[in-house]
Amino acid sequence: MLFVSAALTCVLWLTQSLRLIEMIVNQGISVTTFLKLTGMLMPSFLVVIIPIALFAVILFTYNKLNTDRELVVLRAAGLSNWALAKPALILAGIATIMGYVLSVWIIPQTVQNFREVQWSIRNDISNLLLQEGTFNKFGKGVTIYVRTRTSEGELLGLLVHDKRSPTKPVTLMAEKGALVFTETGPRILMVNGNRQQLPDGTGQLSVLNFDSYTVDLSMSGGDNGSRFRDARELSMAELLNADEAQMGVTDYRRAKGELHQRLTSPLYSLGYTLIALATLLTAGFDRRGQTVTILTAIGLMVGVQAAVLGLANLSASKPIFLPFLYVLAVLPLVLGPWWLLRSSRRPPFRRALAAQPA
Repeated sequence: MLFVSAALTCVLWLTQSLRLIEMIVNQGISVTTFLKLTGMLMPSFLVVIIPIALFAVILFTYNKLNTDRELVVLRAAGLSNWALAKPALILAGIATIMGYVLSVWIIPQTVQNFREVQWSIRNDISNLLLQEGTFNKFGKGVTIYVRTRTSEGELLGLLVHDKRSPTKPVTLMAEKGALVFTETGPRILMVNGNRQQLPDGTGQLSVLNFDSYTVDLSMSGGDNGSRFRDARELSMAELLNADEAQMGVTDYRRAKGELHQRLTSPLYSLGYTLIALATLLTAGFDRRGQTVTILTAIGLMVGVQAAVLGLANLSASKPIFLPFLYVLAVLPLVLGPWWLLRSSRRPPFRRALAAQPA
């Protein structure tokens, strides 16, 4: 299970890292920060990876036992289906506990940390790097072009286009300049250049030559106030105490949907385990293999997972579907043991006949 979980985690890490690679190219973040960001995303996927990995290894292990006829020997020694299923159920119980630790405690913290770092990178100009020969965009409305950047930090061939005021865009060009940081925020210091503006209604370009000019960039990073927190970042206490009047109808429904998903998603470790066990342990031995049985188990698991994703999307907008999240999570926990007990109560000769190939 550890091997399969690690393999699936690596695949997901690769897909998520491709999404964030633009931060290295466009915003100049370090490799350490990039790895930190991608690492923060992984706990969110482990809640989905762990049940699927557990399902896969149980199918593999018990199919191997059945193919090698070890299950036949164990049953001949007097072991029931419940005794054969016990190791897998213990592992599923451990995985369920891990899932609740991830859902209730770890994931909200990592998602919040990820969003804070991502927001800081995208909105804090001090975290950005002026790249040579590139139109560097800063927040909303400021674009800076630098022909050359010296090792001392001097900027040569500087162009700044400021359209933070849509009705009064300004273009500035200078021979050289520098990016400086002050107590009130970052600024661009420009030397030997001109300021060009086209006033409304005149149709005549206004040009101002200057020896020294300063562009304030402190307001170009967008809203530097409080950052909006979505439902995935909220703690369990915040989700339980969510107020519709304060959050609004849409955000309140998302918060409640997130709350119920956190409570039900870890249960699928046990649910998928029982689907695999109930399918394999009740199928009997077949010398032609267990292909049909394995495909049946996979089909049931995929069907449940698809229903989970569909209900999660529906419940976020329509609270009437929230109870079905619990129905879907509990259904394998009820039908799986019932199917195992039903098979155990069948007379031995019927199980032997069912195990014989047609």
